[in-house]
Amino acid sequence: MKTLFTKTMFLRYVVLAAVMVTGAILAKAADANDKTAPSYDMKGQALLDLEGVQKKFVDLANALPADKLTWRPSPDSRSFAEVFLHVAGERYGILALMGTEKPAGFNGKTFEKSTTDRAQIVEELNKSWGFAQSAIQGMNNADFAKLLPKLGPQANAGDVVYILVADAHEHLGQAVAYARENGIVPPWTVEAQKKAAEKKAEQK
Repeated sequence: MKTLFTKTMFLRYVVLAAVMVTGAILAKAADANDKTAPSYDMKGQALLDLEGVQKKFVDLANALPADKLTWRPSPDSRSFAEVFLHVAGERYGILALMGTEKPAGFNGKTFEKSTTDRAQIVEELNKSWGFAQSAIQGMNNADFAKLLPKLGPQANAGDVVYILVADAHEHLGQAVAYARENGIVPPWTVEAQKKAAEKKAEQK
């Protein structure tokens, strides 16, 4: 089951990359005569997105009751702990698609089930975020444009970073759904509700 799921995930990333590549080709054809400077900083935006998602993962992991870390919606689904570790591990795996070397000793086959301890899970999330942040910060414009033929005819390293961002948001949504199913309000929602209540009280 897990092997099938892993293959499905990989195929989904390949399809996503293919769609992006097709869009990029069409955009290049349409903008062939456009000489203006790019207005979108993919590197900066990707880091900003990933940093925000990382904070939410850590905040949610810290907000869960300890006995909920092993909760899963069905026997064939990941538990809370496994989702968090999956996110941490995929940062290594996805960035490896563009040649970034995984940390020594990292075993993607056993990583997701390596611990259910909250402190260690948060440590792994922080460690892998530092790894991803360093890898992306070290890229220049030429690195983003580096072609990766194994992913598609026009696929490049920028596509890999985009996949990393999309994957992070997907699993954050999964973790939020898990939390809501257990009657747990995400910490950032609690904070937003608190500020809204304070603002409403001030207006009275």
